[in-house]
Amino acid sequence: MALAAYFYQAAVAFGLLIAVAHLLSPADYAAYSLFIAITQFAAILCFEWIRFACSRFYPGQGAGSEATQRRALTIEFAACAILCSSGAALAVPFGVPAHVALLGALVAIFQGGSDLHLTMLRFRQAFGAFSRLQGSRATILAAGTLAGAGISPSFPATAAGLVAGYMVYGLLAMLLTHREDGGGARFSPVQVRQHFVYGSVAAAASVFGLLAPLGLKSILTIALGAGGAAGGLLALDLLQKPFVLIVSALQAIQYPDIVARYDREGDTAALRRALGNYYALLAGFALMTAAGIFALLQPIGLFVIAPSLRDGFMEAAPFVTTLALVRALTLNMLPTPAHLRHRLVSIFALAAADCVLLNGGAFAAGHLFSFAGGTLMAGGMVGALIAAVFGLRVLFSLPFDLVWQPVLLSAMGFAVPVLANAGVRENLWLSVGAGLIGGAVFCLAGLYSYFSRMVRPQPAP
Repeated sequence: MALAAYFYQAAVAFGLLIAVAHLLSPADYAAYSLFIAITQFAAILCFEWIRFACSRFYPGQGAGSEATQRRALTIEFAACAILCSSGAALAVPFGVPAHVALLGALVAIFQGGSDLHLTMLRFRQAFGAFSRLQGSRATILAAGTLAGAGISPSFPATAAGLVAGYMVYGLLAMLLTHREDGGGARFSPVQVRQHFVYGSVAAAASVFGLLAPLGLKSILTIALGAGGAAGGLLALDLLQKPFVLIVSALQAIQYPDIVARYDREGDTAALRRALGNYYALLAGFALMTAAGIFALLQPIGLFVIAPSLRDGFMEAAPFVTTLALVRALTLNMLPTPAHLRHRLVSIFALAAADCVLLNGGAFAAGHLFSFAGGTLMAGGMVGALIAAVFGLRVLFSLPFDLVWQPVLLSAMGFAVPVLANAGVRENLWLSVGAGLIGGAVFCLAGLYSYFSRMVRPQPAP
């Protein structure tokens, strides 16, 4: 049920971006895209450390620990909401319109609060409420955003619709989980310090993870202008989300067991098998996701993307897809041993390297070749690949037994539509058909291999 909620959220997010891109002008869409990126960055900067602390310490082990942990998390969130609002107010003297600063602060606060609330539900194992609210949030926010854009197809109205959607969702969440708010637990400054020390270091890596695409968007917008960059920005917005959501869904299901096994057993043969299965799932499903995107790229460009954005989107999309695939594994799979061993410096360094190399690659490609959308994205892709090479050292610091066959089949399923796209100019639909059929054959074989080797019980040796 939780996995279905993630897939539903991905589908809604995909459709929302396409609809908004059709409703808004290229310049307004570029402003909306940057607004969403900045508010996501603000939400991570202000609130992500609390969510990381929640995932590590909530609900606790002792009697009454859930209530005291919840009280500490609530006070931490309130304090950070005040800081977020203050930061938005300070932006006004620097030229940010007051209504944009207000909308940005509200979106960041609502996003941070709803993410924290959903994390608390998940780690309390209230998966029914989590799934319902996760799906409801995606639906309500999409409806609010589209209502704002439909009433007035402009950036401010679209952002105001998003805020209205968050308000409706907040009321629904309170109604469905109102019993959470009871209790008179004491406030513990020791818990707050514990939360901050752990959460702030882990959240710093998330800040760098979001700074990377934000920097790439800024480079693209400065080089091409708001209208010229809109197609590439849509590619970044649209094609990163499936990877983020599929990896998040798999982590939500698999990672808690990995952590518990490591804490309980340490580096054992059972842990190595569990790690190998976990890595195979992440890598294989990320490759299958990329295969599906490449196979459908041409039809999406022809029938889904607005004509005014189509050329910029299609120029950037292949590089963005590969970039998003690599970064999904770099930021989520490669640092797993560092998370298990609490080697926070390695986590931070890998995220920082990804950010610097991705944006440095785009900047270098622009200066060495041209400041075209495809060239900038290709440079960013190369930078992301270099960062992944550094991340492999972290991955191999803890031994694991990888199940190779499904990963290799998934990689072949990815390679077929990539190669088929090279023949688009000769025969569009023949290339699309070859990519779809060939990719599907290998990906289905990969899924069967996962089932037979990792799900179906194996005979005892």
